[in-house]
Amino acid sequence: MIGFFAAISAVLSWTFACSIWRRESEKLLPRQINIYKNVLASIFFLPVVLTITWFSDVFSIIVLMISGIIGISIGDTLYINSLKIIGTRKTLSFEALTPLIATTLGTFSIDEIYPQKVWIGSLIVSFSLFMIVRQNTFQKEDSKQINILGILCALGSVLCAVLAALLSRIILISSTLTPLQTTEIRLLSASIFLFLIFKKDFLNLLNNRSITKQNHSNLILSTLLGTNFGILFQQMVFKFLPIGIGWTLLSLSPVFALFISKREGDEINKLTIFYSFLSFIGVAITLS
Repeated sequence: MIGFFAAISAVLSWTFACSIWRRESEKLLPRQINIYKNVLASIFFLPVVLTITWFSDVFSIIVLMISGIIGISIGDTLYINSLKIIGTRKTLSFEALTPLIATTLGTFSIDEIYPQKVWIGSLIVSFSLFMIVRQNTFQKEDSKQINILGILCALGSVLCAVLAALLSRIILISSTLTPLQTTEIRLLSASIFLFLIFKKDFLNLLNNRSITKQNHSNLILSTLLGTNFGILFQQMVFKFLPIGIGWTLLSLSPVFALFISKREGDEINKLTIFYSFLSFIGVAITLS
């Protein structure tokens, strides 16, 4: 049950944070938002550093650092860039693939054996999420207008997220590191990586007088929700649940995003409600 509630908490945190990041991406570069939130998030959790015995399990820490760079530095930058280019709904449509990708990757890479019901549930969730997104984007936008860069960013962010999650899962089940400790290690490595590459962008952001106090407040709130609590809850999920089941739960963002759909100009119709209900049936089958 801990894994289940952690997954729902992570989804809620990400959903509201993504809404804020999309608005702020109209004024800031995606990489600026990513480095801002990760540096700030690592500072918030900085006291956790004192609880980590850095030289006792060097291999695990190195793997988590790689996970942070892949999932947070690269993956989140691609994700925010995708939000800016093709919007929240289309970006989330590609995230609908994560349950199937994660289940497949977990099976072939770390020998997690899933019963047939998990595959069926993952397939139902992926299908339902895609149809939810389809109801809210393709009706409004010309589907013939394909932005290749946005699609590549969305696909790249999905692959980075699943690979990073797999690395985290391996360490969480094979070492004594806690979800909170693994969260801070990943955040620190991601922050250092981003700062070294985009140092100029970060300094320009701090010196940018056009960024208002409201912008900073929004970024701080979204950092606490989507980065600190979001990643912490995610790590708890991968501590207590197999990666395939965990990602099936974590992929419910489009369903929860319906609660903020009016603010983003989306309409909810009967089919959207039906597919939302169907996605929960898929989750129920997976967890049964």
